[in-house]
Amino acid sequence: MGTNSKQTKAVLTEFESKQFLKPYGVSVVDETMAASAAEAVSAAQKIGFPVVLKGLGKELLHKTELELVHLNLNDAASVKAAAGTIEKNAGNKLEGFLVQPQVSGKREFVAGLFRDDQYGPVVMFGLGGIFTEVLSDVSFRLAPLTEQDADEMISEIRSSALLGPFRGESAVDKKQLIQTLMGLSKVGTQCPDVAEIDINPLLITPKGRPVAVDALVIKGDPKPKKTFTPPVSPADIAPLFYPRSVAFVGASGRMGKWGYTLLTNTIGGGFSGEIYLVNPKGGTIAGRPVYQSVTDIPGPVDVAVVSIPAKAVPALIPQFQKKGISNMLLIASGFAETGEDGAKKEKELIDQARAAGIRIIGPNTMGICNPHINFYSTGTHVRPKPGSTSVVAQSGNMGNQLLAFAELQGIGIRGFCGSGNEGMITIEDYLDMFEVDPLTDTVMLYIESVKNGRRFFKSARRVGKKKPVILLKGGQTKAGSEAASSHTGALSSDSRVFNAVCKQAGIVKVEKSMQLLDLAAAFSSLPLPKGKRVAIMTLGGGWGVVTVDLCEAYGLEIPDLSAEMIKKIDEILPPYWSRANPIDLVGENDMSIPMTTMEELMKWDGCDAIINLGIVGRRHLVSKLADSVRKADPTCPEDFLEQMNKVLDDFEEKYIHKIVSMMSEYQKPVLGVSMLKDEKDLTVTNVKGFRYKGVFFPTPEQAVTALSKMYEYYNFISRGKKQT
Repeated sequence: MGTNSKQTKAVLTEFESKQFLKPYGVSVVDETMAASAAEAVSAAQKIGFPVVLKGLGKELLHKTELELVHLNLNDAASVKAAAGTIEKNAGNKLEGFLVQPQVSGKREFVAGLFRDDQYGPVVMFGLGGIFTEVLSDVSFRLAPLTEQDADEMISEIRSSALLGPFRGESAVDKKQLIQTLMGLSKVGTQCPDVAEIDINPLLITPKGRPVAVDALVIKGDPKPKKTFTPPVSPADIAPLFYPRSVAFVGASGRMGKWGYTLLTNTIGGGFSGEIYLVNPKGGTIAGRPVYQSVTDIPGPVDVAVVSIPAKAVPALIPQFQKKGISNMLLIASGFAETGEDGAKKEKELIDQARAAGIRIIGPNTMGICNPHINFYSTGTHVRPKPGSTSVVAQSGNMGNQLLAFAELQGIGIRGFCGSGNEGMITIEDYLDMFEVDPLTDTVMLYIESVKNGRRFFKSARRVGKKKPVILLKGGQTKAGSEAASSHTGALSSDSRVFNAVCKQAGIVKVEKSMQLLDLAAAFSSLPLPKGKRVAIMTLGGGWGVVTVDLCEAYGLEIPDLSAEMIKKIDEILPPYWSRANPIDLVGENDMSIPMTTMEELMKWDGCDAIINLGIVGRRHLVSKLADSVRKADPTCPEDFLEQMNKVLDDFEEKYIHKIVSMMSEYQKPVLGVSMLKDEKDLTVTNVKGFRYKGVFFPTPEQAVTALSKMYEYYNFISRGKKQT
């Protein structure tokens, strides 16, 4: 991150830095340059005491540490003495003095700009002064900023309370603060020779005006433009997921070999297209003929799944070209993931394939699948059902694990790709494809790096305005740039900049792998909440209390029930109910109560979403009770025990159907938490004839986290609509 140490740097003095920033809307303190101590005294007398005296010089970057800044000088003698101290400490690096009026203010912030190698110009804002790097309370966004971006940066720092009225001082002029950040953004996009900017402190006057009392601008040679992997169009990627015929190059009859696993997975998954096997040894495998070369295959081949050793892959390119095979799923490893030599081999292969008109997924991938055509060509036997969630994972193992969890939880998958090394088709290409794919409603990504940061940001933001992008990032680093000369550069890191990219692009970022599945379940099954007010309905008080605490921790609100709502619930529940949100159903066994209460909450305009706890899953307790009764009381009729189970089974089916139908009518999400679950219970339950689905998580934490992320995404798309 930050500035490349090999660049030619030109450091502007503090005075020059402020003069440079002033035309961009940055409010700077009035000041005078002085060449000598005598001129400094004269300037101070004209400005009026008290004043600040600073040493000036291009090499004097950290003036406070060198005791080159003297505050609250109240007379000519103190200015003269301070000038002498500065001359002594600065030595031959001193180029003059800077005299400023003493600006008072109890609040200090920092603002700045640096250039990231992947994402380009990045603007920073945070808590300033001497604790800037110690407390590290900062936010970042990519330039160019919108005013909404700048406003979010200001609001999301932990010290944002300092922006309001503070100890007798007025609230900060937020408009001027936004103007300062927008000015830095303009510099970032209009001045490629500016490497870093640091405004610290950005002092807030008692009247709330932000003033740059110190500034640093570092110029350098503009970085040469990087060469990125050429884009691959969605029209060229789509055929890889809709093959009519597949050739397995490196097919094997030995269990445990990739050439056997991929073959048996594809056949076992029900793929109905033509399948061809290729191995130089010929013969038969699994009762099918084996061709010694792809050129021997009698029919056309839409996709070739290649699992031969890396060193043998380049020889396939002319064979593919001759046969007319334009799509390769390259399972083989031994390329860029092995180091510099492997990266060179990968580049040579990709260049060769591109020249031959061949598209490659991988290398080092664990496969792809499209459940909509029963095409499961993956490294593990996972068969999720068809759905609307598209998945790309840069780790094949992680991707296959996610598919396995999706299968267990009933989450439908639009398509999956283990993108591997992304030698040719990158995460940015997949995002562009998801944007135009009519069957994709939700995007789920596991990534460890991006090939083209700026393109990734733009693609993700474009997609995010149409459909949610849920992302887990692996391999986040805290390593900042050693070459950074300013606070701005020093405070940056890979993870911080990437987190800023996600916020700005509307990406729903998670920290744990299972959260990907939870959010995929929620986003693909429920309407978005149009606010953060949550009504809670629970079969037990404790769960309700826990859920309230979780909602407040995640920025959701628990509104009080209106008098009208209380009156309506009075007609449903016994007189001793809580008369509060959460609504405790007080363990009532009347099966109609949860449905009627839920409907009243759906009608209520005082809430935007509903969480219900413990209502589904009771059948497991009844089943266990029936088992105990059988052992303890042999006189109890068996048909009575079976009827008990059936009543609850029927209730849960009707209850979920009712919830789904009401979500369609009222467009509010309903998230459930099951009392108990077993291996047969799914997170997502389909209800025939409805777009939405029943969603029941094992814990309140999962339900609240999912709802908070849905609200976060709703905010993003709502802001986008307002801006347009």
